Amino acid sequence: MILKFKEVLPGLFLTIIIYVFSYFLSIFFGTVLLGYEKSPISNILFAILIGIIIGNTFNLNERINLGLNFSLKYILRLGIILMGIRLSLSDVFIYGASSIPLVILCISSVVLVVIIFGKFSRISTRLSYLIAVGTSICGASAIVATAPVINAKKAEITYAIANITIIGVIVMFLYPYIANYIFVKDPITIGLFLGTSIHETAQVIASGLIYEQQYGESIVLEIAAVTKLVRNTFLLIMIPMVIYFYNSKNKNSYSVSKIFPLFIFGFLFMSLVRSLGDYYFNSYGSVPNIEIWEYIIDVIITLSGVSLGVAMASLGLMTNIKEILKMGYKPFFIGLIAASTVGCVSICALKIFIWFEIFV
Repeated sequence: MILKFKEVLPGLFLTIIIYVFSYFLSIFFGTVLLGYEKSPISNILFAILIGIIIGNTFNLNERINLGLNFSLKYILRLGIILMGIRLSLSDVFIYGASSIPLVILCISSVVLVVIIFGKFSRISTRLSYLIAVGTSICGASAIVATAPVINAKKAEITYAIANITIIGVIVMFLYPYIANYIFVKDPITIGLFLGTSIHETAQVIASGLIYEQQYGESIVLEIAAVTKLVRNTFLLIMIPMVIYFYNSKNKNSYSVSKIFPLFIFGFLFMSLVRSLGDYYFNSYGSVPNIEIWEYIIDVIITLSGVSLGVAMASLGLMTNIKEILKMGYKPFFIGLIAASTVGCVSICALKIFIWFEIFV
């Protein structure tokens, strides 16, 4: 274990340096140069952009990449798990249940549109399916999980991942501002929109953090995260469906444990801790004990934010612009259509839900 930690330390240290630098850079630009009391420029935005610049300017060696992979995989999950302390268990189930109809509608629309346009564009059926599941469910994780069961080629996997990466990064930056304009600072609706319309879990978290820091609504990040976790679980349904429709005669096997996002249980556990803690201290605790409990919650929330920020720096460092530019225009076109579809469907559905006061 010590040896493994030494292997990931250089890359992990780089992400921490970028995160810390982006934090002070955000304060400098927002408070010193622009004169605001609180910086309106997200340090997460700086962390990702600095990561992209460094990652595409310098040739990062394998030791660095080990740390980046560790950060984007484990530090990100740690941040999501700790973020569960921000919500009670009842809130998680309420927001999760509210998002299910929206998630089903978005997934169905994207899969249908990508398959239809894929045939017109004459790209391979395998690539169409990879782009569909990557856009509608959980980005690269869904692509990697689906690829073996449809015997996808390495080039197709690379194309699909590059596709959802570049489009996901674009919408990650744009959607917090677009959502705030369309839904007029309605935090629940904005959280649902971000959670259903952005590809990767990391990108959803980044977008929610940007919104939180720009507009001061922490609940947006929480709802977006819960909605994204609900989307991720649909991979358990999507893969069998892909197997059936792609090749019903040759149903390849797959492992549920490998595709199910187990960190969801960690998120739920932290929400349970919050629920039990709030109930106990509010019912039986003295004022000093309640203050200690609130302090513990604040510390965990801070640790979650730092973990997510470090993971976002890794996301920037691992965004390879050169690889993305090598991608042909047809897959990019299909991916753009898929992203536009899920965004438009999410907006329209949420407008209808608002009209019928479903979330009120």
